[in-house]
Amino acid sequence: MPRQIRSVLVRSLDDIVVEQVPAPVPGNDELLVRTTAVGVCGSDTHAAAGHHPFIDLPYRPGHEAVGVVVATGRGAEDFTPGERVIVEPNLYCGECAQCRSGRYNICQELKVFGCQTPGALADLFTIPADRVHRVPDGMTDLQAVLVEPLATPVHAVAKAGDLTGRTVAVLGAGPIGLFTLIAARQAGAARIVVTDLLESKRKRALRLGADDALPAGVPDLAGQARAALGGPADVVFDCVARGQSMAQATDLVAKGGHIVVVGVGAAGPTPVRLDLVQDREIRIEGTLMYTADDYRTAMRLLASGAVDTAEIVTATYPLEEAARAFSASLDLEQVKVLVTVAGP
Repeated sequence: MPRQIRSVLVRSLDDIVVEQVPAPVPGNDELLVRTTAVGVCGSDTHAAAGHHPFIDLPYRPGHEAVGVVVATGRGAEDFTPGERVIVEPNLYCGECAQCRSGRYNICQELKVFGCQTPGALADLFTIPADRVHRVPDGMTDLQAVLVEPLATPVHAVAKAGDLTGRTVAVLGAGPIGLFTLIAARQAGAARIVVTDLLESKRKRALRLGADDALPAGVPDLAGQARAALGGPADVVFDCVARGQSMAQATDLVAKGGHIVVVGVGAAGPTPVRLDLVQDREIRIEGTLMYTADDYRTAMRLLASGAVDTAEIVTATYPLEEAARAFSASLDLEQVKVLVTVAGP
């Protein structure tokens, strides 16, 4: 085992470095994992810009990760060196009311691996054995690294209830919006319209199964969406989570409809038309991360071929070029940028 490994430290968007740090050692109930691939998340770039409400700088990123078990700590012997694993990064207490009810994704003491603790953007990392899933046989690393970002939309779609035969609007065609489109279609939605500012992303949404894709900035977005859906949307997934998108969601959704906020909103107040929320009995619900059930559903979707990875993964960089990977992720033409790790 090496004494030193490479680890990425993010101080700001303009100060992302690869450092040499002591190699981690697994504690009780922990695994030592060699990283093979990590996705750069929108939360990562928001944090690097100093805009994420729950991630402080500096931090060591890497929560969308797949790797290979190298060693096991005492109590983690159910895993064997050489097994491939996917990180489920929510680190929960297991004792609060939310955890006891099975909703550990909203644990009172929740921390996220790679956000509030050092992550997988390194040669090696340690993680509790109960926070990983084995990679299914036949699943590539490229598919496995998409399980985490797909699980968030899977969870959001589950929060919306039975979508069979219903109409859906997805605001935003970034990675989370595109995955929400896929998850909603697989859940039985009858018609889906997607909005985005960029034509290239709207075209990508159409290739991935949207019935229509509309420019997000048009004045009569609600009217155009209703025309495309044959009426107001039963469910709107806001994957942008800004004032304009919430206003659009409120205009788009049907009376008695459901708005699910999937994107991470900016800190501070966001205006909401409460008169419309009250008068139309609109339900607005937040959604955070996922649980193990959502991971299993995401793995099944990826294994089934429902996700065209070539449409999702648009750039790949080696670990030593992590700063370039973050810069690429800021390019709105990109969807999912990966960092691959060759080993210590």
